[in-house]
Amino acid sequence: MTTPHGTGSRIDETPEDSALRARIANLMPRAIEDLTELVTFRSVADPSVENPQQCRLAAEWVRDAFSAEGLRAEIMPTPDGSEAVIAHYDGPPGAPRVLLYAHYDVQPANPAEWTSDPWTLTERDGRYYARGAADCKGSVITHLTALRALRADANTGEQQDDESQNADGPSPELAGGQDADGLYPVSLTVVVEGSEEQGTGGLEQLVAARPELFAADVILIQDTGNAAVGVPTLTVALRGVVDAAVRVRALDTSLHSGAFGGAAPDPIAALMTILASLRNAEGDTVIDGLPADGRWPGEPYPTEQFAADAGVLPGVEVLGSGSVADQIWARPAATVLGIEAPAVEGAVAAIQPRASALVNLRIPPSIQVEQAEAALVQHLKARAPWGVQVEVEITGRGRPFAARTDSEAFEDLSNALGQSFGRPTVTIGQGGAIPLTAALAEAHREASIVMLGLAEPASRIHAPDESVHPGEIEHIALGTALFMRRLGAKARN
Repeated sequence: MTTPHGTGSRIDETPEDSALRARIANLMPRAIEDLTELVTFRSVADPSVENPQQCRLAAEWVRDAFSAEGLRAEIMPTPDGSEAVIAHYDGPPGAPRVLLYAHYDVQPANPAEWTSDPWTLTERDGRYYARGAADCKGSVITHLTALRALRADANTGEQQDDESQNADGPSPELAGGQDADGLYPVSLTVVVEGSEEQGTGGLEQLVAARPELFAADVILIQDTGNAAVGVPTLTVALRGVVDAAVRVRALDTSLHSGAFGGAAPDPIAALMTILASLRNAEGDTVIDGLPADGRWPGEPYPTEQFAADAGVLPGVEVLGSGSVADQIWARPAATVLGIEAPAVEGAVAAIQPRASALVNLRIPPSIQVEQAEAALVQHLKARAPWGVQVEVEITGRGRPFAARTDSEAFEDLSNALGQSFGRPTVTIGQGGAIPLTAALAEAHREASIVMLGLAEPASRIHAPDESVHPGEIEHIALGTALFMRRLGAKARN
C-alpha cells in the first residue's frame, strides 16, 4: 500500500528541534480544548440539513482564532454562497509563502447512529469522537498548533518557554496582527473552506476569479490522511468526481400492480437495470468510453488489510479484477449513493410512475473530468430498457490530481514528518476528491502542492463515530512546524 519516502531518524534532531517538539506537546491540551469548541458547530453546508448560521459561527470562530495568532483574517463569500476564511501574514523580506488549507464544513451526522453525541467531542480509548474531528476541523486545530509553536519560537525564544506554553492565548500586544513582524519564519496564507463536503465549487471559482489571494510557493492541502495511526503519509494522487442524478419516468401515474403488472413498464426495475450496468460480474466499473485497466505503480494495498480497514463482512468479496490499489487509486469507480422510491415499510401494490438515483463516479488522474462526465451521461441513457424516459443531471464535479514528488518542498516535508513521527514517511493514493487542489495547480503552476492530513482507516470519516487520534494532531503539527522553520532558514541563508 505504501512506498517509503524520506527519513524517520531522530539522530540529527537539534536542541531547537527538541524544544519545538516540547512546545507542541505542551500545546496539545489547548488543541483539544479548541477542537472541543469547534466541533460544537453543526457546520453542514446544506440548509436543508442544518441551520446556515452554524456555518457562519464556525467561520467566525476560525477567523478569530487565526487573527489571534497575528494573521490578517477575514471571512470571504464564494460564488456558491458559502464563506471561506482567508488569512495572510507577510514574513521576513524574501521569505517563501506557504499556504495552509483545511475546511470547517462537515458531513451531516445522525445522532441516533452514533455511540456518543456527534457534536460533542468525546474521548474513548485514547481517541476523540465527533463529526469533523478528523475531517477536517482537526486539521484547522493542527494548523493553529503549528503556528503557535512557531510563534513562541520566534518571539519568546528558549528563555521563556514556560510563557510560550501558556494556554490562555497570545500576548495582547501581538494579538490581531499588531506589531506582527518576526512572528513566523515564512509568509503565510491560511485558507479554511466552508463547502468542501458539498462539492459545489465555491472556493474553486474564487481561485479562478482572484488567483492572487492564493499565490504561494508551497501549498499544504491538509485534507487527506495517514496510512495508519503513527505512519507519516503524503498523498500523491487524488481521484476526481462526477455526481449524476438519474431520473426514470414511464407512466403518467401509479398503477395497480394486479391490474397492470406484467405489461406496464416498471420505472424502479428499469432504474435497477441501468444501475446494474455500471459494473460487471467481477465488480469492475464498466462505463462505455472510460478505460478500466489502470495499474497503480506503487506498492500494493493487501486485500486482507483493505478488507479489515473497510469492515468487509466475512464471506463478502472485495471487488474488481485488479489489485485493491488499482481499484481505488488507478481506475474509475461508480457507486450508487441513494435511490428515491417508495420505502419498503408502507409500500402499496402499485407500479410507480418514476424513480431516481444518485450516482457517484470517481476517476483517476489519467481520466479528464469532462471525458468522464460525457461518458457517464451517455452510458446511463443508453442502458435504459423499454424506451423509458431518462434524464441525467450533473450535480457535482471535481478534477483529479497527481502531485509532483520531485520537488524540494515534497522532500523537505517528507523528512520533517518522518522526524516528527520517528519513522519513514510513505506515499499513497487517495480515493477521495479535493477539487480545490486541481484549481490551485491550474492557477499557480509553479507552486509545490503537497497533501497530508489526520484521517486514517480507524477515523471512519463521513460515517458514524468519526474520530481522530490526538497523536496525529501532535505529530503533523510538529512536522509542518519543522518544515516551515527550515524553509524560512533556507531563504535566509
